Amino acid sequence: MCTEEKLQFFLIPPYCKKLGVLNEIDHETTEDMSLAKIEVSNPSRILQLVKDLTDKSTKKLEIKINRYLKRECESNFVFMINLHSVSEEAVVQVIQEKILDENIRKVLSEGTINNILTFQSNITKSCDQLDLKIQELVVEIVPEGTGEVIIVPVLAKEHREDDISPVYLVCIVTSSKDGIYISKVVSETFRYCLSLLLNTRQCEEERRLKTECQSLLLVARKLFSHLGHLSDLLKEIMTEARRLTNAERCSLFLLDPDHMHLVAKVFDGVSPADHNTEVRIAADQGIAGHVAATGEILNIKDAYKHPLFYKGMDEATGFKTRNILCFPIKDENGIVGVAQLCNKIGGHFDYFDEEVARAFSIYCGISIMHSLVYKKIQDAQARSRLSNELMMYHMQVNQQDVLDVTMCPSEHEVPGFSLFNFTPRKILWKESPCFVIEMMKDLGFIDTFRIKIDTLARFVLYVKKGYREVPYHNWQHAFSVAHFAYLALKNFQLVEKGYLSKLEALAYFVSCLCHDIDHRGTTNSFQQQSNSVLASLYSSEGSVMERHHLSQTICTLNTEGCNFLDSLSHDDYVKCLDLIKDMILATDLASHYKIHAKQLNMAQEGFNKTNAQHRYYLASLLMTCADLSDQTKDWTETKKVAQLIYAEFFAQGDLEKKMGKEPANMMDREKASIPDHQLEFLRQCCVCIFKILATIFPSAKVLVNAIKQNILCWESSKRIFDKYCVEGKTSYEVLTSEELELEVQNTLESIKE
Repeated sequence: MCTEEKLQFFLIPPYCKKLGVLNEIDHETTEDMSLAKIEVSNPSRILQLVKDLTDKSTKKLEIKINRYLKRECESNFVFMINLHSVSEEAVVQVIQEKILDENIRKVLSEGTINNILTFQSNITKSCDQLDLKIQELVVEIVPEGTGEVIIVPVLAKEHREDDISPVYLVCIVTSSKDGIYISKVVSETFRYCLSLLLNTRQCEEERRLKTECQSLLLVARKLFSHLGHLSDLLKEIMTEARRLTNAERCSLFLLDPDHMHLVAKVFDGVSPADHNTEVRIAADQGIAGHVAATGEILNIKDAYKHPLFYKGMDEATGFKTRNILCFPIKDENGIVGVAQLCNKIGGHFDYFDEEVARAFSIYCGISIMHSLVYKKIQDAQARSRLSNELMMYHMQVNQQDVLDVTMCPSEHEVPGFSLFNFTPRKILWKESPCFVIEMMKDLGFIDTFRIKIDTLARFVLYVKKGYREVPYHNWQHAFSVAHFAYLALKNFQLVEKGYLSKLEALAYFVSCLCHDIDHRGTTNSFQQQSNSVLASLYSSEGSVMERHHLSQTICTLNTEGCNFLDSLSHDDYVKCLDLIKDMILATDLASHYKIHAKQLNMAQEGFNKTNAQHRYYLASLLMTCADLSDQTKDWTETKKVAQLIYAEFFAQGDLEKKMGKEPANMMDREKASIPDHQLEFLRQCCVCIFKILATIFPSAKVLVNAIKQNILCWESSKRIFDKYCVEGKTSYEVLTSEELELEVQNTLESIKE
């Protein structure tokens, strides 16, 4: 603490007090300052000074101004104190003509800079009337016993015209001139130099900000290169934080919201994993806890005097903490962690360090958030791979299974197998893969495309295992659909008459076989309403389940030893996959209804074999007919299929009720009227579709007639449904009753008579 005897301060604000002919700065608007007289300065020397102030560095400018003031005031010692109103700091960067290696900074008390404006007009002031930090700064710089110190504040307008603030304190030590003379010299000097000095200071600030921005961009690039490994990312964050703020040590804590703790992932620049330790701090304790709770930066100049500082860590490590800059790390949802920097090299953490920390914390939050998300994705992918490995292990088709199909001694000849009225569900489940191979042989695919039998057999067995044990959309359904494709190709002579190429025919048969792989027994709308994983993957594209079936088909084809299409040329291979894609997606009835009118026009106008659109419409029609082919079988088979379909529908309805949703009537076992739903489906959908097919291929009229026969059966069943539903039975219970079968059979016999 200085005393009146040691230092004498003369405080004469030249720009705001009337001195001689100089007017107060507040009156600049009423009197042109350019007309003010120079009372004590030599005009030629001031002009020479202004001429020499060409440097782009405020430090070099201060050297020249110090040299000029020292000569004009006949002083032994001159320096300037920069006042920063934003950061409330006093900074000395040049003493006399020496540029300091490290700026001397003092954080001022709140309101100190504004208080300088309240100085009275008397000349002499005692040192205890100045801010303590300014006193300490002056005492630190001025050699003891040097003599009297005169301090002159230099004021300038801020951005607002009516706002004036001190920007410099000019310190003149041991001068032979009196205070009034010195005040006038400083006033006249800065009248011409201040704008240049402030503009240069502003340019330096902009250069500093530009450099910081470039540094932060480089930091961002470094951080995002470590997203794959959180520990490396956090180490890089702390390395860059130390570099940007010139700190000795750093620690980084991530918030564990489940246990309300801050967990040190990088402590003093070293990952805890390197020492097999973990540092945990309660989220509401200590400096880091306070910052996590408030979300505000905490800049502590003297750590040992702060009530939240825990000295035990220093005692345990032997490290002496002087000051701390602790700042929160946030993502879009809130605080994810806290970074703590210790011991600013060469002084205290200042306002600019805080600004860097704020900007840096944004990059930290973004990079940590993306790293955690990336880690979750990696974990999910790893779990998915493990699940796939487990699934493939249980789905594994061993060589003996393949041999059982390829070397099967049975002839697989069943009467009527190639007729439309044949019921493919009669084929034994175990023998069905053999029949798939036989159908492909009969259609000429094996020889035409040089397909390896063992590879094809393995593919078919994997496809068979890919179907779930749901009531209807299972392997039996897939086999039935593929059987219809076989019937259509054979009976309509689709390849021989040029309706389909051989490659299109192959894609058609394979698509029918694979069109429902891994069906979950639920509809597309259910997948979307339940926000399922499948919906999240495919809902933006539409046809959720169909796209999943396609994906599983390609996955199965890519399974080792299953690619029976590998003998195709590259172009044919790509074309075949594109055809399979279009055909599987065509099994979505919603897609069918979009092109139904165009298919009808195509049939009425006549199929044009050279028209690409016609070929696409026909392929889509053939897929839909194959998918609905169960409705073209006899009544007994159709009723069994209906039992399977409604078992699946009602299971979905039960799930929807558990989810708090109201299922559609056809999905609700309590409300469904099965004969009415079946009649609506057959009349409005099936008959229309198969009539288009029969228009193109007249021999398909037998299919239309079969559907009409089933319509009669469902109409005759309504009486028995109504009878038993009145007695309290559900529609599904009636469907599975023997009485229904007898009633319909009697109706059919009466029709024949």
